[in-house]
This record gives sequence, C-alpha cells and structure tokens, in this order.
Amino acid sequence: MPSTATLLGFAAVALAMVLTPGLNMIYLIGRSITQGRFAGYVSLLGVAAGFVVYMLAAAFGITALLFAVPHAYDALRFAGAAYLLWLAWQALRGPGIPLRPGTLPAHGTRKLFLMGLLTNLLNPKIAALYLALLPQFIDPAGDVLGQSLMLGMVQIAVSVAVNAAIVTLAGGVAAFLVTRPAWQRVQRWLMATVLAGLAIRLATERAR
Repeated sequence: MPSTATLLGFAAVALAMVLTPGLNMIYLIGRSITQGRFAGYVSLLGVAAGFVVYMLAAAFGITALLFAVPHAYDALRFAGAAYLLWLAWQALRGPGIPLRPGTLPAHGTRKLFLMGLLTNLLNPKIAALYLALLPQFIDPAGDVLGQSLMLGMVQIAVSVAVNAAIVTLAGGVAAFLVTRPAWQRVQRWLMATVLAGLAIRLATERAR
C-alpha cells in the first residue's frame, strides 16, 4: 500500500486539480443554481460514479501493462510527463473558463444522475489525467493494483468533498469566480506550475 507521505502528496495534487474550474464544476454550479442543491448533489453522485469507472479502468489497465510489457513503466511515465507538460501549457495559454452558467432544464433524479455520469465520462481529460498521474505515485515493485485503487479512492474522496462544498455554495462560488478574473489567472499559473513540476519529476526520476 502507498505510504502516508505518498497518499498526502497525491491528495494535494488531487485538491489542486479539483479547485481549477472545469467542466464538472461548471455543470454542478449551473445545475445547483437552476434546480437547487438536491439536484446538484444527485448530479455529483453521477460525477463520482464516472470517477469510479475511470479509476477502475486505469488501475486494471496500468497493472496489466506493467506486468505484460517490459519497460512499460518507463514508457508510461514519459508519456505521462509529456501529457502533464501539455496540460501546463494549456493552462497558461487558455483564456479561462467562463463561469456564467445558463439556465438548465429541470430533470428527475434518474436523469440528473445519468447526466452527471455522462458529463464526467465524456471528458477524455479525466481518463488521460489518471494515466498520467497515477504511475508516478506507484511503486511497480509492490502491489500495483492495490496502490492504484487506493490512490484512486483518495482522488475520488477529495473531488467529492470539494464538489459537495461547491454545490452547497454554488451561487457564491459562481459570483466569486465571475467577478474576480485575476483569481482565475492565479489559478492557471498555479496549476501550470504544479503540472510542470510533476512532469519534470516524472520524466527525470530513475526507474524504480
């Protein structure tokens, strides 16, 4: 199992990622403002289910790859480093994400859950992010699957906790981010710095 330091480090990265405005945040804010907190919480359950799908796919995929292909860990970490550098560049050059959620039609509980699930599953960056981040926190000499699942659960727990707070305070969060464009610029630079640092660490560390 991952050490406490590894889990805390991964949790810090997961926290930085979830605090950066993205599709999930925009959808949850818009849904909560339009239809109320209950609708936001149901949608969040769908988003969480999407994280579980991606976590399991990444965990079993990484495990199978490391056992089946020689030097797969090196290939995976270099690919992950390249992707993280690309994300860092995108964070710097992007104009920021507009957080003026439009009116969304009201839906029943089942559809709210499914729409939250699809919002997450149809975001390919989530899958790529799992594949880019998980390997650098995993010791390939240990229980790869167990480590992957544990780290994935940490990411889901952090994301659900933060997004639940966002749903609860949706109106205030939207107003804060919309009226403070400088805050979004700070977020972009902070996120780019974190991602670039992770990429450099991932690419330069010795094979374990």
